[in-house]
Amino acid sequence: MELGNTLSRLRRAQGLSQEQVAERIGVSRQAVSKWEADRSRPELDKLAALASLYGVTLDELAGREPSSCMEQGSAAQSPPSACLGYGCGRYEYKSRRRLFGLPLVHINLGRGLHVAKGIVAIGNVACGGIALGGLGIGIISIGGCALGLLAFGGLALGGLALGGLAVGAVALGGCAVGLLAMGGLAVGQVAAGGRAVASHLAVGGYASAPVAVGEVARGAYTAQPGELSYAEALRLFTEAAPRHLGFAAKALAGLIAK
Repeated sequence: MELGNTLSRLRRAQGLSQEQVAERIGVSRQAVSKWEADRSRPELDKLAALASLYGVTLDELAGREPSSCMEQGSAAQSPPSACLGYGCGRYEYKSRRRLFGLPLVHINLGRGLHVAKGIVAIGNVACGGIALGGLGIGIISIGGCALGLLAFGGLALGGLALGGLAVGAVALGGCAVGLLAMGGLAVGQVAAGGRAVASHLAVGGYASAPVAVGEVARGAYTAQPGELSYAEALRLFTEAAPRHLGFAAKALAGLIAK
């Protein structure tokens, strides 16, 4: 089989356009078109990039043997796990149905850097409405490093962030930094945790803030847990906390009241 036909077949099997292939390997769409039409041949480094992109060897790219894994991946009804981790060293699935210009599901996994973009995206790097990956960026993001409106991960940054290190408007984690922060170490406008440091209100084992309640408390007003009634704590916390964190003041008042 001519190289151009092989390149065209493998690209279609992956569900990629010539523009997408060109973007991923750093060439123009015209170059990809010429390769597939056998009007020119890619340089060796581009051949290697194409082989990696399509999940085949250079021998298979040259048409010397079929890529059984690629054939499985291109079958319309084959399960997404057919290629995962076997032979190819990489797997990519992209649904044909699209929404807002993105595939509903895009899975791109394997050795090296593989980016998935979709409404639901799963990959080494994932970007989408719901993103799951080593690096996840999305409205709902889950990953080793997660960035999103709702972020869950070892390092989480978002509106609501939960993780080992969490940074967000509301942050919960081993180390939490946010407007409202809760964690082993919590830093924020309102903070609660083992060690809580805040600009307004802190509650914790160690608490440091203008209004601080804790076993060890540092601030203009300090108290020990259980010293305040619910009514006293509610009045004090509501006055101390910013208005947008009034809900947190009420919740903390209920936790520490005697």
